[in-house]
Amino acid sequence: MFFSSPFKLKKKGIMGMNQRNSGYIGRYNPRRLYPLVDNKLKTKIIAREANVTTPALLGVISMQAEVEGVEQFITDTAGFVIKPAKGSGGKGILVITKIKNGRYYKPNGNEETLAEIKRHVTDILAGLFSLGGSADVAVVEGLIQFDSAFDGFSFEGVPDVRVIVFKGFPVMAMMRLSTAASDGKANLHQGAVGVGIDIATGKAVNAVQFDLPVERHPDTDKELKLLNVPKWERLIYLAASCYEMSGMGYLGTDMVLDRDLGPMLLELNARPGLAIQIANGTGILPRLKLIESLTNADQMTVEERVAFCKKHFAETPLVEIAS
Repeated sequence: MFFSSPFKLKKKGIMGMNQRNSGYIGRYNPRRLYPLVDNKLKTKIIAREANVTTPALLGVISMQAEVEGVEQFITDTAGFVIKPAKGSGGKGILVITKIKNGRYYKPNGNEETLAEIKRHVTDILAGLFSLGGSADVAVVEGLIQFDSAFDGFSFEGVPDVRVIVFKGFPVMAMMRLSTAASDGKANLHQGAVGVGIDIATGKAVNAVQFDLPVERHPDTDKELKLLNVPKWERLIYLAASCYEMSGMGYLGTDMVLDRDLGPMLLELNARPGLAIQIANGTGILPRLKLIESLTNADQMTVEERVAFCKKHFAETPLVEIAS
C-alpha cells in the first residue's frame, strides 16, 4: 500500500472510513437530501435549475411497457449512454460510441444488438444495478464528446474529474483515467488510473494505479505528468457551486470535459471514497480542519471559496517535480 503504517497515515493527514462516515458524511449531509444525489435523474433536474451544465437528456424509461420505445431515443444520435438512475460505482452503465447501419458499438469495438440494449434496460428497471436492489428507471443521455486534450490519457473511455467539496470549498481533486483493466470505466477499484490534480492549476501532482505510483498510462504509455485539465477555472467553479445546489456539506462531484460544451456535471456522490488521498499522495484531513476553523465560511461566495482553496491547497505539479 502507498501508506504502510498508522504513524505514516497520521503524519500524512489521511482520513479513514470511520472518521469520514461519522465526522463528515453523518455530520454535514442531511439525510433528507440524499435522494437528490442518489438519483441521477433528480440530480440532473436540480443541476439544470442551478444552471449547471449536464449531458443532454435523450429520454427516460420508467416501466417495462416503455422498453420497446428505447429505439426512438437513440435513433438519430452519434452515440449514447444508458444508466440506472440509482446506480453506484459505475454499475449498469452502457456506453455506445458508434452507430453504423443500425448497429451499435461499445468503446472496445464490440457490438451490442438492439435486443441486448432492451434487455439491459429491463435489468435496470428490475433494480439489478441500483442501491439496495430497488426498482429503478433508465436514463438515456447524449454521448460526451471526448476533448482532444486528453488524447492518450484514457483508454476506451471518457476520463472524469472527482472533486471533493466541503462546505462549498473544493478541497481536493483527481482525474480518473480508464484502462483496459478497468474495462474502459473510470473506476479506481477496477484498475483505472487516479491522477491527483492541483486545485490551483489543474495540473497533475501524482498518479497511481491499484494504489501504487505510476508514471505512464499502462495502455497508451502517455506520460501522466503532462496531464493538464483545460478550462479548469470553470470546472472548479461548477464543482464548488454544487454545495448551494445540493445542500450537501461533504460531497463528491464528478465532472467531465466536453470538447464543445466544456465542463459539465455527471453526478454527485454523498459518500465519496477515500482513494483520492492516495491519488494526491497526501491526506485530506488538514484541509477539512482548516475549512472548519473558518468563522466566515458561510458568508463567502463561490468565487471567494475557490480563491481560498487555490491559495491554501496549491501543490507542486509532477511536471515541475520532474524538472
